[in-house]
Parts: sequence; structure tokens; C-alpha cells
Amino acid sequence: MMCAARAGQRGRRVLLIDHYHKLGEKIRISGGGRCNFTNLHCTPGNFLSQNPHFCRSALARYTPADFIELVTRYRIKYHEKTLGQLFCDDSSQQIINMLKAECDRGGVQWRMPCEVREVARVADGFAVTTDQGICRAPSVVVATGGLSVPKIGASPFGYRLAEQFGLKIVAPRPALVPLSFDPATLSRFGDLSGISVTAEISCNGGRFRDSLLFTHRGLSGPAVLQVSSYWRSGDFIEINLLPARDAEAWLLSEQTSRIQLDNLLSQALPKRFAQQWCAVHDCVKPLNQFSHSTLKTMAYSLHHWRIQPSGTLGYNKAEVTLGGVDTNGLSSKTMEAKTVPGLFFVGEVVDVTGHLGGFNFQWAWASGHAAGDVV
Repeated sequence: MMCAARAGQRGRRVLLIDHYHKLGEKIRISGGGRCNFTNLHCTPGNFLSQNPHFCRSALARYTPADFIELVTRYRIKYHEKTLGQLFCDDSSQQIINMLKAECDRGGVQWRMPCEVREVARVADGFAVTTDQGICRAPSVVVATGGLSVPKIGASPFGYRLAEQFGLKIVAPRPALVPLSFDPATLSRFGDLSGISVTAEISCNGGRFRDSLLFTHRGLSGPAVLQVSSYWRSGDFIEINLLPARDAEAWLLSEQTSRIQLDNLLSQALPKRFAQQWCAVHDCVKPLNQFSHSTLKTMAYSLHHWRIQPSGTLGYNKAEVTLGGVDTNGLSSKTMEAKTVPGLFFVGEVVDVTGHLGGFNFQWAWASGHAAGDVV
């Protein structure tokens, strides 16, 4: 819709084809129904890609301030939550209505629901065969998203189309997704479901400090969703359970105390979790029964707790898809395929994936605007 609106308002004739029967459904369900539509602190560093510099151009030319100006023009009230995340005060439907209105301003035509069956190169551009007939156009923009949330229409269509025209695909996988435990780990921590801990989690260069939530299948919460984009099968994640405290200094200061370690830890961590963590580490006894070196080891473990997830909860629970159309085959300025003039790829279908917190929507607006400026 961003791309269509921009192109239409430039005077281009635009037909928007959508195979799903509900408009902007992923917008509607986002942010608990209030749509985290951008982030004030959006930078290229908030995105993952095999080509990390690719997103710079589009993000620089259509910024959070530009989208906020559009939201303000439509008198949509919004608020900032933590870390620069902006949400609608009322409903995500306002963002959908705004984008639809922008399309209407550009005279965009619609076919929805409408299934695309084939896209072929012809002398004057492209022929798009649908279940409602054949459309011809000098340009085609593919904004089909990734594989996350298949129940609202996600499909690999965009990847297949890219491959049809000779573009490479970076293997897609779920991102911003809960992590699962194997049965043995689940037997130790599965009964902690519902307990939340503020922690710092790291894996493969990604490091995030936020809430960690235990579930009946493993781990979730913002910090876990963030680090899941960096995690690969077989990797360990490292959890700092006391990111705001020097655990070694704290434990050693209590070394002569008769308080049990789990009871001391429950001053900073949820009691049930502290009890379980100490039981797993076989350290349920008073502080004065620990040696100096053992307390230092326990402190290190609190800051460097290593867990090996067994997998993710898959695309059904993933917020976005990592990977997609290889950016080496696209122009970073226009999003056009370098070897197929007139063919553009924007949004989540491209190998650009944002952190949690409004970044993926900002990439959608920015990349769509970049294509809409030239299509």
C-alpha cells in the first residue's frame, strides 16, 4: 500500500493485487491490536541481512519522522512505549485506513481477493495472469511478505517468483520467535511457565536486555524474541540473570550469612525461579557453607547461564521471517532487480529483518516508498 500510494500520487496507473480477503491483516494483529508502527531510534544497526548496508539508502530517505508526519496528518493519536516504540492510542485499523486512503488519493485500483497464477516477461513489460484475467504492466512490485503467520495468508510466492527470474534466495527461517526446550530441560524448568525475569541475553553477537518469559514449551518474552534472530540450531544462548547487579560482590558480602542461597537470590529474582535454579545447580544451602571459590563460580553462572534451545516454535509463532530475496540482486536505492528491469521487491520478502519494536514496519514503509518513487 505504501508503494502503491506513492506511485499513484506520482501519476502512475496502479493496480494492487492481494490474494487475501482482509486488507492489512498483519498490521491489524500487530502490537496487541495497536500497531507498533515505527521506532524513534531506527538505524541500519537494527536490521539483519547478509548485506547489512543494503537498508541504509531506503531508511535514510524515508524516516520514522516521515511516517509520523503522515500519521499526524490523519490525526491518529499515538504514544511512545519503551525504547522508542510508537503505538496507536486506539487501534491498528487506523493505520490500515490511512494507507487505504493514501492509495485512494493516488487512484489505486484493487483486485482483492485475487490469486496470481503466473507472472511472465513480455515485450512491453510483464503479463500477470490471475484468477480474474490477465493484467499487463511495465513494472511489477512484489510485496508478498515472508512465511510468518501462515494462518493470515503468508506464502512462499515471492521467493518462487524471484527464483523464476533468476534471483537468489537467502534461506528463510522464523525470526522474533519463542525458543523451545528439549524434554530434559523442560522437565527442570517447564513448571516455571508464566514467570518473567529481566535479563540480558546474548547469542552470536546479538545482545538484548529485556524481559524473559518461561513458557510451557521453553522461553519467550522480548529479550528471547530478539535473540532468536541470531540463534541457529545447536547454538547456546547466554543469559545474564542479574544484569543490574554485581553478583560476585553481592554473594561474597553475604558469605558469613546463614541465609540459603535461593532465599538470597529471591531478593532479586522470582522466588520459584531462584529455588529451581539453585536446585538444578545443586546449591540449596546456606551461604556460610560455600567456599569463597564456589561463591565466585555461582556468581559467574548467574551472569553467564548457558542454555541450548532445541528449536523455535516455527512460523506460526514467528513475528517475521529472516532471509528472503538476496539483496545483492537488488538496487538499494530503488529495490529493482538488477537483471530484470521493472521487477521490484519490497518489505519482508527481501533479506532485511528488523529487531523487535517497530523496525520491520519502518522497513516496509521505507522500502515501499523507495520503489514507489521510481516504479
